[in-house]
Amino acid sequence: MTADPGDDPHVRQSLGAYVLDALDEDEARAVSGHLQRCDGCAAVYVELAEASALLALLGEEELSPGPPAP
Repeated sequence: MTADPGDDPHVRQSLGAYVLDALDEDEARAVSGHLQRCDGCAAVYVELAEASALLALLGEEELSPGPPAP
């Protein structure tokens, strides 16, 4: 992770787990607090949350690999 000028570490590496609700309570609280202060990480969070929501709409048949290309 990189640090911003306030020496507050960015949380981009944790955002995927945060979107999937896979962080423990302390980690989730830290990420949530950071997102309130960091526009860059908040923008990445929005992109990941949207992608996750779209993937949830796909059915099994859409996720299965199709026939090989000729």
